[in-house]
Amino acid sequence: MRRSGFTLVELLVVIAIIGMLVGLLLPAVQQAREAARVMQCNNHLKQMGLAAMNHEAGHRSFPSSGWCYKYEGDPDMGFGATQPGAWTYSILPFIEQTALWNLGANGDRTIDNTIKEANLERIKTPVSIFYCPSRRAPMLYLGTTPGTNCTAYTGEMAKLDYAASGGDGWSWMEETTYDGGLNYKYSGGKTGMFFCKSAVTMGEIRDGTSNTYLYGEKYLDSSKYTPGGGISCGQGDDRSTWSGVESNDAGRNTGSSNSANLPRQDRSGLDIGEPFGSAHAGSFGVVMCDGSVQRVSYSVDAETHANLGKKADNNAATLPQ
Repeated sequence: MRRSGFTLVELLVVIAIIGMLVGLLLPAVQQAREAARVMQCNNHLKQMGLAAMNHEAGHRSFPSSGWCYKYEGDPDMGFGATQPGAWTYSILPFIEQTALWNLGANGDRTIDNTIKEANLERIKTPVSIFYCPSRRAPMLYLGTTPGTNCTAYTGEMAKLDYAASGGDGWSWMEETTYDGGLNYKYSGGKTGMFFCKSAVTMGEIRDGTSNTYLYGEKYLDSSKYTPGGGISCGQGDDRSTWSGVESNDAGRNTGSSNSANLPRQDRSGLDIGEPFGSAHAGSFGVVMCDGSVQRVSYSVDAETHANLGKKADNNAATLPQ
C-alpha cells in the first residue's frame, strides 16, 4: 500500500510561500488599521467643530480659551470671557458631557473648596474625544496643575491631543483671583481664534469660516507620549485637558510665514511645543470655522499655513486640493 505525503523540500517551499504572503499582508493590515484611526481622529475633530458651532449659536461666540494655565473650569462662571477654563471645558455640554461640566456648581462665583475638589475630580476624568487613537489610549497620564481654582496637584490626569488655533500666538495673564481675572483687559495677540479671555464672534472671521483654522491636532515628542518612570512631560503636554489657555498646551500657533511653526509628524527626541502636527503620516487633521474637517499636508506652504491660522488679516488662504 502506497502512502501519500509531503517531502521535506515541498514542506519548506510551502512554509516559504506562506511567510512571503504574511509579509505582504501585514503592511496592508497595518495601513488599513491606520486609515481607520485617521477616520476616527477626523470624527473627533468633527464633533469638536459641531460643538463649537452649537456654542456659537447658543452664546453668540465661539468657545473661550479661558484665562491662563493656572485655572481649570468653573460652571458658575458661565461661558465666554468670564470662563477661566479651556475651550475643551466650554464644549462639554455640547458633546453630551453636561454632568462633567456641572461638577462643582453651587452658585458661588468664588474660589472655594467646592470648586477645588470638583476640579481635582474633573482632571482625573479622561474623555475619549480629546485623544488621538494613533497616539495614546484615553486614560490618565502624568501632569501638573498649579492649583488656583483647583487643589495643586502633580500626578496622573486627563490629557489633550488637540489644540485651538492661536494665529501668531498670544500671552496669558497672571491674575490669581476671580475678581482680578474678570477685570483683566487682555491686549496681546488676537490674530487667531483663541487667546486669553477670547470670545470671538462669527462676524470677526472676516477671512471666511472655511479659510480659518479652529482646532487641530498638535505636535508632540513621540518619546514622551506616556510620561513617568523617568520620562518627563513633553512641551505642551504637562497640563490637564481643562486648563485655561497657555502658550502651547491647549493651543498652537501658525506663526508669520515662519518655518519653525510648520506642522510636522511626531518625532522622538524633538521636544517643541508650538506647532500643529500629529502621529499620522503625511498630514494632520484640522476642523475649520465652518465645521468642515480637512487633512493638511506637512509640506504645506509656510505662508499659506500662517494665513489659515488668522481670522481677519485680509490674506484669505485656501487649502491646496
